[in-house]
Amino acid sequence: MDHQVHIIGGGMAGSEAAWQLAKRGIRVRLSEMRGGGDMTPAHQGAGLAELVCSNSFRSDDDEKNAVGLLHYEMRCCDSLLMTAAEKARVPAGSALAVDREVFSAAVEEALAALPTLEIVRERVDVLPEAGLTIVATGPLTAPALATSIGGATGADSLAFFDAIAPIVYRDSINMDVAWMASRWDKGAEASLAMGGDGRDYINCPMTKDEYVAFRQALLDGDKTEFREWEENTPYFEGCMPVEVMASRGEDTLRFGPMKPVGLDNPHTASPEFPQGRWPYAVVQLRQDNKLGTLWNMVGFQTKLKHAEQVRIFRTIPGLENAEFARLGGLHRNTFLNSPTLLDRQLRLKSADHIRFAGQITGCEGYVESASVGMLAGLMTAAQVAGREWTPPPRTTALGALLSHITGDAEAESYQPMNVNFGLFPPVDASVKKKSRKEAYTARGKADLAEWLPALP
Repeated sequence: MDHQVHIIGGGMAGSEAAWQLAKRGIRVRLSEMRGGGDMTPAHQGAGLAELVCSNSFRSDDDEKNAVGLLHYEMRCCDSLLMTAAEKARVPAGSALAVDREVFSAAVEEALAALPTLEIVRERVDVLPEAGLTIVATGPLTAPALATSIGGATGADSLAFFDAIAPIVYRDSINMDVAWMASRWDKGAEASLAMGGDGRDYINCPMTKDEYVAFRQALLDGDKTEFREWEENTPYFEGCMPVEVMASRGEDTLRFGPMKPVGLDNPHTASPEFPQGRWPYAVVQLRQDNKLGTLWNMVGFQTKLKHAEQVRIFRTIPGLENAEFARLGGLHRNTFLNSPTLLDRQLRLKSADHIRFAGQITGCEGYVESASVGMLAGLMTAAQVAGREWTPPPRTTALGALLSHITGDAEAESYQPMNVNFGLFPPVDASVKKKSRKEAYTARGKADLAEWLPALP
């Protein structure tokens, strides 16, 4: 098929961009190296839009949460990935979590059905010299293409480490010690609507002595050694390995992923404390597939060696006999200094036939990556149609994220960023603090409604 647009990379961003273009009748070639004999350090298979870290798209609350608002806005733009997420959804309180395999299969099935889309399993080593192109190769761009991108940008890409959390088989967890609950029962109504029971997390409690010993084990455990080219790579704060968090202070984990508040332990209930009492620390696990057979350790990204992970994580009460479907890992991510290199339409300033999309632009998170892919697809569709592109208002989640990537952020300190209200223009100062989140989302929804008719 002669294509009008070439998309390189079939992850979250590339798949969403391909959908937005091909469903409008634009001929697209989608190149994905997985399945053609190549693999990344983090992927497990060749499926399009494979999730390699968490299975959660985070909060689905579109009234008080920035990422929830982003979910809403993407649904309004007919996002393929949000539709697939609904099909693959598993109970996770107020969060949107999915069965990884069901999700990837739904994306690939929908894309394969588009007559103007050709999916090609091939590795692309050099940026095309001509023709509309969207590069959505993500943070694990193949070395040859990364070198080509470096040559085109005239600067070395930034890089950071991203660590993957382990996944545990549900039937290997000791529920005589662990228990099911969501913190403060938050998201119970959403969970019930999804077929859950409002208690969507498995909680493994620790006493102070157990916590202190566990933290020390994390510090002392044998870690993955850095390669020479990784030695000066910093960690991204939003995906910090658990042992690095442990090194930052004795209580860092207890105020982070192992926070015990809002989690009454029913196993320690007594007449004095009929609902139990809070443990000193808690390890939480979140459902990872629709069958409920796989659960991932929340916040437990790690660079511990595999044997050490098994040894140390089995000291967690309730995980004494844990069997792991996947152990944690570590890989280096690369991203562009987008405020310097890209224009307001995500085009490379030095070669404006090339757009970048997804995590390689410096956004962080599945939903953010997909949303930037969606925007790149919409921008390109407008260009093919000869229409002027109207950007989403900065008061929307889409607009705030796009503005951060393409110019609002400080280039010298540019780091991967999740969508958050700090990226939005402030709401009126007269709005009371407790009502500001609702004000941000209400304003965003209203402004999005006015923008939607401008879509190609």
